[in-house]
Amino acid sequence: MNIKLFFQAIIKFLLGVVIIGLLIFIPAKTINYWNGWLFMGLLFVPMFIAGIVMMIKSPDLLRKRLNAKEKESEQKQVVAFSGLMFLAGFIIAGLNYRFSWIMLPTPAVIISSIIFILAYILYAEVLRENEYLSRTIEVQDNQKVVDTGLYGIVRHPMYATTILLFLSMPLVLGSIFSFIIFLVYPFIIAKRIKNEEKVLERELNGYSEYKKKVKYRIIPFIW
Repeated sequence: MNIKLFFQAIIKFLLGVVIIGLLIFIPAKTINYWNGWLFMGLLFVPMFIAGIVMMIKSPDLLRKRLNAKEKESEQKQVVAFSGLMFLAGFIIAGLNYRFSWIMLPTPAVIISSIIFILAYILYAEVLRENEYLSRTIEVQDNQKVVDTGLYGIVRHPMYATTILLFLSMPLVLGSIFSFIIFLVYPFIIAKRIKNEEKVLERELNGYSEYKKKVKYRIIPFIW
């Protein structure tokens, strides 16, 4: 086991737990925000398990997933907008609970939780299919085009699953106002994809042919 990678992963994981917990529970002004605990469990328990699996079976993939430093200037803007979206969305969810603005009914929260879990499963499948899946826009040494499985349906299945994940997050938290904020994410990801495909066409052999074979980016028959 790579001890340095292990501690790097654990530190980032714990920081994520603390930061998101603070963003949710401080605005809520209580730890009795049950939607918040549900969301934290749905998000971080599978993340912890996935991290352990990658540490054992694919440490290189884990290393790539931990690297979030973008080289493309346009992608740095995308990361910044995404960060603002999460910041605003989580704070508003906490405030929504604190001041009892509009809380979604329990059945809606349960359905949203199921969608979140299914999206997480699809996300794990994407990670299994594509060993080159970095968090940053780059073409790696000896990288090949993946065109099987979910990649045979849409060109960016990871982004398709993150849309499901991120749009279900505010609903799990019970906040329709946060959901409205998170609706900006599909537009953010569309900007990311357009820039990413320019890089892939320029630097990844076979990607132009792959685009002709798989015509849709994230939604079959639509876009």
